[in-house]
Amino acid sequence: MTKAFASQGDMAEKKITFDEVGRDLWAFTAEGDPNSGIIIGDDSVMVVEAQATPRLAEKVIEKVRSVTDKPISHLVLTHYHAVRVLGASAYGAGQIIMGDAARAMVVERGQEDWDSEFQRFPRLFEGHESIPGLTYPTTTFSDAMTVYLGNRRVDLYHPGRAHTAGDIVIHLPDENVMFTGDIVEDRSACYCGDGHFADWGDTLDVIKGFELDAIAPGRGGALVGREVVNRAIESTRDFVYSTYAPAARVAARGGSLKEAWDAVRAECDPKFADYAIYEHCLPFNVARAYDEARGIDTPRIWTAERDLAMWAALQG
Repeated sequence: MTKAFASQGDMAEKKITFDEVGRDLWAFTAEGDPNSGIIIGDDSVMVVEAQATPRLAEKVIEKVRSVTDKPISHLVLTHYHAVRVLGASAYGAGQIIMGDAARAMVVERGQEDWDSEFQRFPRLFEGHESIPGLTYPTTTFSDAMTVYLGNRRVDLYHPGRAHTAGDIVIHLPDENVMFTGDIVEDRSACYCGDGHFADWGDTLDVIKGFELDAIAPGRGGALVGREVVNRAIESTRDFVYSTYAPAARVAARGGSLKEAWDAVRAECDPKFADYAIYEHCLPFNVARAYDEARGIDTPRIWTAERDLAMWAALQG
């Protein structure tokens, strides 16, 4: 019998931290679970990443209310994944912002992604019955846009393909702080199942070029100080490269997905096995790396059925 995904057995409650990463800028983190960010403007608040359900979003809202009573006016979603967006209704934000590419992915594969993620990681969907449906933005942009929260300037960019084709980042020029979504992680595995390995490093270079003073990453703790920021960028780069290169070598000689899995494990286990959600991400990462190495540029849509078929193939 095929064993369960590692994430299906991960039911332990994670400790929430809430750290200030700049003036009136906060990172909501939870030991490798999806992070959210808080940007407090003159008259209102912008939240970055909604969480997977309205019930989980209430934990973020509780932290917001611990530091400000200003209304939440904007919700920014860095990409389309269910664990990031389906809690949006809890915030009551008048503006929900995504990149154009991310909205297109909601249309193309949002329901399939929801079904897939719910099957493989049920703990992240606490209160799933409260989700009203797929989350669609009220506002989108192609390459860059600016939002003003009173006098506070918030710049949004699409820096390039990485974790998905539609990732965006949020930069606060007054504090030189960035919310990177899942383009950058810290001591947490990158989920690469919908990623673009060949582009990811170039996208990291764009982020590194800001010479940031702090980053709130997609997963892992807040990163304050340029040395810490650059360490996390480079460890993310190492994780992505170390996943792709062994799979690409196997694909180049016509090897199987199972052989790619074994090769990636041999390369990555010694360096990353203690990272949060490593075992959860690995099968999806290997499958996507193997596909990209064989010339499949657009990630194939994950469905609950495809998840199980892939996992069974890796057990062989």
